Amino acid sequence: MTKLTTIGIDLAKNTFVLYGLGPKGQCGWKRKVRRSQLLEQLVRQEPCTVALEACGSSHYWARQIQALGHEVELLPPQHVKGYLRGQKNDYNDAQAIAEACEHGRIRPVPIKSAEQQDEQVLHKLRQGVSKDRTRISNQLRGLLAEYGVIIPKGIAALRRELPLALADADNALTERARQLLSRQYQHFMKLEEELAWYDEQVKQTAKQDETCQ
Repeated sequence: MTKLTTIGIDLAKNTFVLYGLGPKGQCGWKRKVRRSQLLEQLVRQEPCTVALEACGSSHYWARQIQALGHEVELLPPQHVKGYLRGQKNDYNDAQAIAEACEHGRIRPVPIKSAEQQDEQVLHKLRQGVSKDRTRISNQLRGLLAEYGVIIPKGIAALRRELPLALADADNALTERARQLLSRQYQHFMKLEEELAWYDEQVKQTAKQDETCQ
């Protein structure tokens, strides 16, 4: 069999397709393997360049494949599209990835370490909590306005004014509305606590990071 210089892998959840290229760009082989078989298939190959699209789980697989002695390149998906030939399918996608890598003009995406991915998870989760807090604060402000209770924009104003509005017996809020809005406000405050925890985690990470220092 022709020695493979580049293997393109089309990643999926359960079944992966591999497409190998030889020294002159000819096809060495094609394989379809289950998730559990991928590393077993690659450990049989002599060290070569393995190309993946930079997508979900690609950084994990890149680290695993590097540990087998292969060189790994993560390619931006939008740049791989130009190399796709014929109808889009798993084999053609894997071939496009391999040929895009061989072309050599696409700047690869740096492979993240597990620690770098930890930090990415931290920031993504914090962003989600922040968005939830903003959504609920806007919802509370809008619902109160339907009863003629106007609270200025801003998180600080909501924290300050909403408890006062719920306790004000002279405004137009009904008892049922007070009960419902109070429960949602409690949820809002829990998100505040959660966001404060994430903010503290970010501060602690920044203190330990040489680049931030």
